[in-house]
Amino acid sequence: MGFSLVNKLLVITSFGSEWVLWILILLSVVSIGVIVERVIFFSRIRINFPDFSQTITQMLIDDDVKGIETLCQSSPAIESQTILRGLKYKDKGVGAMEQGMTGFLNGEKQKLDHGLVILGTLGSNAPFIGLFGTVIGIIQAFSDLASHPAGGPAVVMAGISEALIATAVGLIVAIPAIIAFNLFMRVVKRKISNSEAMKSLMIAHFSL
Repeated sequence: MGFSLVNKLLVITSFGSEWVLWILILLSVVSIGVIVERVIFFSRIRINFPDFSQTITQMLIDDDVKGIETLCQSSPAIESQTILRGLKYKDKGVGAMEQGMTGFLNGEKQKLDHGLVILGTLGSNAPFIGLFGTVIGIIQAFSDLASHPAGGPAVVMAGISEALIATAVGLIVAIPAIIAFNLFMRVVKRKISNSEAMKSLMIAHFSL
């Protein structure tokens, strides 16, 4: 029964490891697409936060609410949009301002995280997919040797060298994905931290 099961599983190796390479190529295209989309997205909401924070602080000291609105409306950055959301609720009290900004940040965090789970998943699993292709290729190589023993070790070595390509491709897919994932996660944390700082600044000023 066990021998029969093994033979059925060996049918998988008859397809070779090339189909695994095609899967990895498809995943690399997905990874590149997500990376490009995220780069464009984050470049659109980029802001010089130290200068922005200093300007907003001075405007709050001068009680220039209108100037703050004008400045923030000119920027799509999450930091400036958080301030705008707070100003919409300023007539309803500090509590409403805080809740409004908190709710806005929770919603925006989902936009900031969009696609990052794909990069994290690819970075973690692409090497295993490549390794799976390599294992299939090695099994196929030894199976070919068993069927054609006259070929000798050269047949096995050639098959193994081809099989190792799958592992290499898996790493090629994984490395950029995990690097991009870590970089984008750092950007997300910084944007959220900056926005939280702006929220605290607004709450402190309007609580006076």
